[in-house]
Amino acid sequence: MSRTDALSSRTPRSLPGTARNVLVLTYWSWNEALIQTYTLPYLRIMLKVLPPGSTIHLVTLEKGEFVLGARIVESGIMVHAFRYRPFGVRGMSMLAGLVWRSVRLVRRFKVDTVHAWCTPAGMIGYLVSMLTGRPLVIDSYEPHAEAMVENGTWSRSGIAFRTLFLFERLQTRRARSVIAAVPGMRDYALRTYGHVPQDFHVKPACVDLAQFGPGDIKRAELVERYGLNGKLVVVYAGKFGGIYWDQEVFDLLRVARDHWGHRLHVLLLTGQPEEELVGYMENAGLPRSLFTIRSVPHAEVPVHMGLGDLALTPVRPVPTKRYCTPIKDGEYWALGLPVLITSGISDDSEIIRTHGIGSVIEGNTTEAYERAIQEVDGLLKRYSRQELYDRIRPVAEKYRHFRVAEAVYLNIYGKTG
Repeated sequence: MSRTDALSSRTPRSLPGTARNVLVLTYWSWNEALIQTYTLPYLRIMLKVLPPGSTIHLVTLEKGEFVLGARIVESGIMVHAFRYRPFGVRGMSMLAGLVWRSVRLVRRFKVDTVHAWCTPAGMIGYLVSMLTGRPLVIDSYEPHAEAMVENGTWSRSGIAFRTLFLFERLQTRRARSVIAAVPGMRDYALRTYGHVPQDFHVKPACVDLAQFGPGDIKRAELVERYGLNGKLVVVYAGKFGGIYWDQEVFDLLRVARDHWGHRLHVLLLTGQPEEELVGYMENAGLPRSLFTIRSVPHAEVPVHMGLGDLALTPVRPVPTKRYCTPIKDGEYWALGLPVLITSGISDDSEIIRTHGIGSVIEGNTTEAYERAIQEVDGLLKRYSRQELYDRIRPVAEKYRHFRVAEAVYLNIYGKTG
């Protein structure tokens, strides 16, 4: 009998049609986009494939003002909010308390599966699974410890890296099922952790394509509001620094300004304070007037993103980014936007190259920026905005539709037990 079979034999199995309880562990706050746009849509899909009457118990870690405790947020989803503490003495105390509380949730609500989102939450999931005997599922299964070292946040010799890396190995061996963003994660797990769970699935960052469509493109009232008539608009939705380029983005935009002249305008959809960005602009010799900077609720992202003529995905091209999937690419594609992307990012860089729907930036030199700008300029000259939409939207339909995720969750939760 395999380890997985042995685990399953120790775990209470649901009868067909019997309502189930799943504990979903995250490392994020309720109001973060990672919960609202990256987790909740998948929980709703999980509920669709679970038996009627099932409940998902979602654990969040709150960094700001938020009502702690438990509450039902929508039919079938109950949130259990706890206080977040960063790595350190208080952080270790938080983790211990979170494990204890999660074990109590498993017992109180008769949870039959522990489902952890990303490997930091997988640390908690591993311990809860061990203490309760419940099977463990790791969602968004990708390297986190090494990524934090590569982007300069952690030291490889530090306690944070060593702790998470150890638990990434342990949870890989414990997990009944894992859901990776790209097929290549299978090889990474075998090479780095020495094991690949038998029940291995692939689910990129999918997008609710019904929220992004032709009606969101170049909304006249927004074009007028932001003074974008006759402008070629580069749009970027995201942060600067950490896993993303910072100064390099503005150096790239300087090359774009030199190429397109005063016709160019840049729309930054970011929550980062403007004062943090002005220095990058000045270093690149770019005027503040070139930029419109807005932080908008996710419901308004499609119409703002739709103002663009092309888009940026400036993920820092470190090795572990091969195993992630940027959500923004699916959103860009859903609106028919050509994308300038760094090399080696998920499968997206190769999808863009293969389908000819943008340009891959091969390095952070002026020459690399010029080649990428010229390539995407060729697309903009060759096709109208409508033709680009007709060319690129099918890529979103193929690679980012929620039906991809539904097939994965049906495979995991559509079975009894």
